[in-house]
Amino acid sequence: MSEALQGIKLIDLTRVRSGPSAVRQFADWGADVIKVETPQAIDGSEDLGGHRLGSDFQNLHRNKRSITLNLKTKDGLNIFKKLIKNADILVENYRPNVKKRLGIDYENLKSINPRLIYASISGFGQNGPYSDLPGFDQIAQGMGGLMSVTGHEGKGPLRVGIPVADLSAGLHCALGILTALFERQKSGCGQIVSASLLESQIAMLDFQATRYLISNEIAGQTGNDHPTMTPMGTYQTANGYINIASIGEAMWRRLCNTLDIREYLDDKDFEDDSARTKNRSKLTSVINKALSKYNNEEWIKKLNKASIPCGPINNIEEVFNDPQVKYSNIVESVNHPKLGKIKLVGQAVKLSRTPSKLKKAAPEKGEHNKEILTELGYNDKEIKNLKIGNII
Repeated sequence: MSEALQGIKLIDLTRVRSGPSAVRQFADWGADVIKVETPQAIDGSEDLGGHRLGSDFQNLHRNKRSITLNLKTKDGLNIFKKLIKNADILVENYRPNVKKRLGIDYENLKSINPRLIYASISGFGQNGPYSDLPGFDQIAQGMGGLMSVTGHEGKGPLRVGIPVADLSAGLHCALGILTALFERQKSGCGQIVSASLLESQIAMLDFQATRYLISNEIAGQTGNDHPTMTPMGTYQTANGYINIASIGEAMWRRLCNTLDIREYLDDKDFEDDSARTKNRSKLTSVINKALSKYNNEEWIKKLNKASIPCGPINNIEEVFNDPQVKYSNIVESVNHPKLGKIKLVGQAVKLSRTPSKLKKAAPEKGEHNKEILTELGYNDKEIKNLKIGNII
């Protein structure tokens, strides 16, 4: 495993995607992540993260250990509290009322371990009028404004093709946990870290949000075009589409020279960024006509030579066959006892001395029951009795 977070113990109570996305950051960097699940005898249904042998579950839960605990029983709760006693972090994404009902809320666990960093991810926040409502990615995309600025004008709202609210909530939560870990070095105390899909989605609006907050501009849909800069968008060549991002006067002049449309350098409709954005439709027609002379590959070579940002629009297979992607080694392999060797997407950030590593496939439910319970001081007979009583 990576040595970056070696010695950090994280108790994982998360399901679906946002929580596991946060926990994955710690698992891949070497933390001892213990995933707590309901015993098969108590709940044999599919996990909300999908089939255990499916690609989604394997992607989200690699590098973890698994223990099954019935937290609705006294013995199960006692084992859980023993886990918490020496843990650094707990991450959960239950609804606020559920953890209080189980007795695993922060106030209860703080008395056992004052250094515990207790991280919660929810749909809409731990308090407020929506706090008890269920939250899913698409709901947050809509409520958080993303769907109103995605897609083509007049074609109706459009969701983004990835669960961006879930993923960003997970990353924001992980960042909050790391900040709390750093602060704990000074104070010696844990604290609550909370993130929500809604707030994370709003934060991801970034400049679109501040356009409204500062300038009172309500952004709309602009399809593949950048909402405030032109030419920056998707343009048609002789055999398909490419992305071009040409902004500023120097780059605009280089683009005109490369596309052999120099006659537009002095056109009043295109005299600056503001004019080009105002007359976007006209400019797009001019650029598409010029691009129709050559295919994608030829134009990408020409534009790159002129130092104009551009690129192909790849499908997923083309992404992983791209030479730069291959060079990055972002794809890693792990061995699974049932699936064999599988490939997963690794971390997007690299550390020179203590890189992240994918060492273990997602665990089977309760795979590490005996191992973890032995670490807590239970003997074989006690573990057998816990199994018989459906505690584990």
